[in-house]
Amino acid sequence: MCGRYRLSRRKQLVEEYFDTADWHDWSPRYNIAPTQPVPVIRQHPKEAVRQLSLMRWGLTPSWARDSSGAAQMINARAETASIKPAFRDAMKSGRCLIPADGFYEWMRTGKTKQPFCFEVNNGKLFGFAGLWDRWKNPSGQWVKSCSILTTTSNAVTAAVHDRMPAILDPDSYELWLDPGMTNVAAVSELLKPFDARLMRCYPVSTRINSVVNDDPECSAPVELAEVQDRLFS
Repeated sequence: MCGRYRLSRRKQLVEEYFDTADWHDWSPRYNIAPTQPVPVIRQHPKEAVRQLSLMRWGLTPSWARDSSGAAQMINARAETASIKPAFRDAMKSGRCLIPADGFYEWMRTGKTKQPFCFEVNNGKLFGFAGLWDRWKNPSGQWVKSCSILTTTSNAVTAAVHDRMPAILDPDSYELWLDPGMTNVAAVSELLKPFDARLMRCYPVSTRINSVVNDDPECSAPVELAEVQDRLFS
């Protein structure tokens, strides 16, 4: 799964990397949590232009009666998203990228849980495969929300968790975002464990446990010799 992540790059760098148009102001974030507004990249339905906007993390389907289940819809399993009522329409016409440069998972060590940060290419930008939808609230306002797809773990993430977010290769961005691509089986082939050789993992402070903390210290490496020995020996 993916319950916290990081996007610490300035918005100009995000725009350049993903080739998007100008968007809302964005300050570097180190502890992004469910139900918060997050940057999402979509392809314009009629033009070859990528749009970057903010959406709530935790998908509410267009047909939902209310948004009470949003916090439980932060992730969608790649293996079943195409048949689950909450996600199947989005798999056809609501695919998106969610920019990040790190994500966190926790491993139980005795009575506590130790957080770890996972990075791609030593902390460079990457894109989660995401889904989005819009829902009209009781006030008549449209609320756009999103979910991060997950897949089975690779050799790096498996030491901490049996699932990982689906990270797309940059060569797959165009196909994933293409609004004209309605072959769900074809795009589902892109949702595979990311190349473990391009990833690294390291323990971080338990500051990440609290959503109040959102600064570079949240993803700074800490020394945990016993945990590291057990993970990588």
